[in-house]
This record gives sequence, C-alpha cells and structure tokens, in this order.
Amino acid sequence: MQRFAEAFGRQPGPGMSIFYRFAFVVHASFACCIATTASAAPYIPKSDAQVLEKLPFRPNDPIAREMAKARAELQRNPRNLEVAVALARRYYGLVAEEGDPRYLGYAQAALAPWWSMPEPPIDVQVLRASLGQFRHDFPGSLDDLGKVLARDPAQGQARALRATIEIVQAHYAEARADCQALKGVTTDLIEIGCEAMVDGLTGSAGPAYDRLNLAYHSHPEATPDEKLWVMLRLAEMAQRLGRPEVAESHFKEALALNITDTFLLAAYADFLLLQNRPAEVDAMLKDKIRSDTLLLRLVLAERILKSPNAKQSEDTLAARYAAAQLRGDTVHQQEEAQFELKVRQDPKKALALARENWKVQLEPRDARIYMEAALALKDPAAAEPVLRWLEQSHIEDRVLASLAQQLKAVRS
Repeated sequence: MQRFAEAFGRQPGPGMSIFYRFAFVVHASFACCIATTASAAPYIPKSDAQVLEKLPFRPNDPIAREMAKARAELQRNPRNLEVAVALARRYYGLVAEEGDPRYLGYAQAALAPWWSMPEPPIDVQVLRASLGQFRHDFPGSLDDLGKVLARDPAQGQARALRATIEIVQAHYAEARADCQALKGVTTDLIEIGCEAMVDGLTGSAGPAYDRLNLAYHSHPEATPDEKLWVMLRLAEMAQRLGRPEVAESHFKEALALNITDTFLLAAYADFLLLQNRPAEVDAMLKDKIRSDTLLLRLVLAERILKSPNAKQSEDTLAARYAAAQLRGDTVHQQEEAQFELKVRQDPKKALALARENWKVQLEPRDARIYMEAALALKDPAAAEPVLRWLEQSHIEDRVLASLAQQLKAVRS
C-alpha cells in the first residue's frame, strides 16, 4: 500500500502499485500473503564491501542506480530523512513486486535513526505502521496510525491503512468511517473503492461491484496502479458473487497492465485452481518461487498435475515454514494451513493453524481454509466462529456458502 502514496501527490516510483497495503492485506493480505522475518532485528553488514543482496534489476536500470545512490548517501549521512524515507519506500515496493520478505528488514534499517521514537516524523511513522501490519503487529500499527491521524487528520495514507486493518479484523463500522473520511483527501475512485471493500463483505456485494465498476469507467485518467487496484477489487467481488467469467476478465485486464505484483499473481492463481486449471498456474508461477505465497500455489498446482518437480517444491516450502516456526513467525498460518490440509493431508494440524490465524485475520480466504479443515475432520462445531462471522457480516460468497451448507449437513 505504499502505492496509496501516489494518491496524495507523492512519487512512489515505477512498478509500485497504488494502495498495495490497502489492497494486499485485504486478501491479504498477501500481509498474509508474504512471508516476513517477524521480529528479527535488521541485519547489519560487517563491511561496506559485503554484498547483502543482488536486487532484481536489469543492467543500467535507473531504479537500481537511484537506490545505489540513496544507499551511498545514507552511509554518508544516516539521518537524511528525505533519502531514508524514499529508500524505505523503494524497498517496500520490492516486497510487493518480488514477494521477498528481506526487503522489509532493509526498509526498517533505512529508518533506524527514527525507528524507536514514540512519535517519529509522520512519514516514518506511517512506514513503521505499514511494516508492522505486514508482520501482523496490528495493535502496534493501529497505535502508530492513531497517533499520526491525531497529528494530521488529513493523512490519507494512514487513514487508508487503518481502514485496511479494520477490514482484516472484521471491524466494518470503523473501516467504513475511515473510508468515508477519505472523501476530499484522495480521488473519488479510491474513496469509492475503499467503501466498496466494506460493502462487498457486508451484504452489498452486487451494488458495491456496480458502483465501483461505474466509477472506474468514469475515470479514464486513473493511473495504471489505480487501475490494478480497482481490477483486483472487482475481480474479487465478481468471484464471490459466482461470476467467474467476469472475474477472469478483470484479472486479465490487471495482468495486461504489466505491473509486477505478488498479490495479483496469487489471487489469479487461486482463481485458476478453483476453476481446476492447474496447468496455467504451473506455467505462470514456475519461475517465481522466491515468494512463499506463490510457491504454495505452485506446489498445489504441481501436486494436481503430478509434476516431477512436486516433491522438491513441497520440501522447499516445508523447510521455509519450519524456519518461520523457529523464528516464532505466525504470519504464514493461513497458508500453512492450506499446505497441511491439501499437501500433507493433515486436517488436524490444518485446523489448529486456521484457528490461530482466525484470531488475527477474519477474511474470506481465512474462513475458507478454516471451514475446509473442519469439514475434512467432520467437525462442524470447530467452525462455529466462522459460521457466526458469516451470519453477522452477511457476506455473499458462493464458495463459503457451499462449505457452510456442507458443515450443516454433517451436523444434521
């Protein structure tokens, strides 16, 4: 969601899609979609000559040159706020593009002089909240965002990120209030899209889809990043409403923008798997395994296809999950639950992971794996928290409704 910065006159740089956090967590989550290093301290190199990472840029790439220049400037003057914030945003964008969690640590390291301040400069505090929500430190992020908005109620990026976290935690009234507060702060398209996310989860998905679709076509001047964000929102709502052809048209329009975005690829892969099209997932993701999120989708596709690479991919992902557990990293729980249920065929472990994840994130993807695990165990009582959420939110989702009916049939 550093992409949201562009809506407020900032320049996030090429390839960064607007509202990345605003969009990515809501499914995403992807914060749920991207592996993180949890509370590990930023790594400090032993010398200036030590190579930390070869960034994914082409030779003579202007972004690579810009980042190298910024790193050199920070070595000379670590307290150059403008350069530090710009570099941290670049790293943040790379998390969206590459799905590599190490960039979160690099972003934090760039902000080190201000990181521990109770109230650092606003740009730093918003970035700290953004990185925190990726690590599922929602209380810390909300605290930072509340302090930012107390200092500057018109800080739209903070408002949008807070709305995202509120949506993830099913605090829909609070999220709606923050979305409405964006009016006059950002574009009509973004404000309408924010409210559409809430409406799409609370019983008004059809009208929300129509309103956002109309707004999209009424704003041909929207940036490519804004278009990507809107296409993802429309695809999600169409999919939940049982309109797969419409959803796919939105996914394809988003892909045609040629903006590298991990969440887009994961969301489309999920769609293709649900449509029983694993070969397309394999072709799309076979060279994109740095991201745990995308590797999971590849593992699911290869398993269906009985690919000769399936065992190696499975072992690689299992090792990554094991390493995350050793770090005390719980960000992967929803996706690890999928891995345990659909790959390792251990519904008991999958249910335990899904239950713990549900304490933090209450979104359709989280609900689906929770219900699937309970159904595999023929234990409808285990899914009561999700069934209550379905009833209270009035969410319209064909897949979740089908799973709920299956659970009720087991109970009767």
